Amino acid sequence: MRLIVAGLLLAIAMVMTVGYLQSDLDFRDPATLVALLLLVGVPLLGAMHLARSHGSDRRRRGSRVASLRDQTIESELLSLAAERNGRLTAIEGAMHLAITPEAATEALDRLALRGHAAYEVTEDGVIVYGFHDIIHLDGKHTAKGVLDD
Repeated sequence: MRLIVAGLLLAIAMVMTVGYLQSDLDFRDPATLVALLLLVGVPLLGAMHLARSHGSDRRRRGSRVASLRDQTIESELLSLAAERNGRLTAIEGAMHLAITPEAATEALDRLALRGHAAYEVTEDGVIVYGFHDIIHLDGKHTAKGVLDD
């Protein structure tokens, strides 16, 4: 809708410009210049503003979609880690979620950077992401208040 209005404003500015150029008005007259500014400049500025705001809305919307996609992948990886006793490799995540191993590694690394997972390495050199909270989930029934003895 914004682009349609921007196009209409641009058309108005162009029609007014052509009309002024074909007229016999004196462009040194301040009143003519003010009228030209109002009837050509204002619609032109409005069209530029609407077109620019349309572009920024699309970029912002794309950023939100990417963020939601990342959150969904991370959530699914956490669920998968819970099914696998709190330990997960990027390949397991990639196979389960049908994403690339690189995308799974990036998501698991984000979780590790935020402190939700720790890096562990097998004797064969495979990187395993260990989720401490998930590994110790069975002990949650023993939880006490922070100030309790």
